[in-house]
Amino acid sequence: MAQEGGVETFGDALRRAREERGVAVEAICDATKVSARYIRALEAGALGELPGGVFRRGFVRSYLGALGLEEGSWMRRFEESCRSSGVSEAAEGEWATFAENVKNSRIVPRRRMGLRWLWVGGMLVALALAGWCGWRLATHRGLLPAIPISRVLKSSVDNAPYR
Repeated sequence: MAQEGGVETFGDALRRAREERGVAVEAICDATKVSARYIRALEAGALGELPGGVFRRGFVRSYLGALGLEEGSWMRRFEESCRSSGVSEAAEGEWATFAENVKNSRIVPRRRMGLRWLWVGGMLVALALAGWCGWRLATHRGLLPAIPISRVLKSSVDNAPYR
């Protein structure tokens, strides 16, 4: 077992917990869908060989879940182990950049959604207007109500000055 100043390393503690439960590495791989290479690297304390950021943490959480270990205290130990080995700083910066990029990319679709609904509404109004015009023409009525010609002539004659 590798010791750091007489203290058991995170990887050694994981391996010991797995062995105490009588669980093989292959069983952990089957339960977590994580490669045996990564499980062995985690137990050896070779954190630099694991994929970075979220994946690294996800592997550890899956491993802990497969063994039925309490996640909170083990994840704190894992983070401390990452910091002491100098692995986590770059991953945290990359994660922050990734999260910022995701946030920025979500603003544009919301603006487009507003324009899309405006366009759909306009198309519905145009379709309703076209339907009304078609109905008026199909029932042999004019598009605009016709004023009887006698009413127009009568009113113009009645209002004309008499000479």
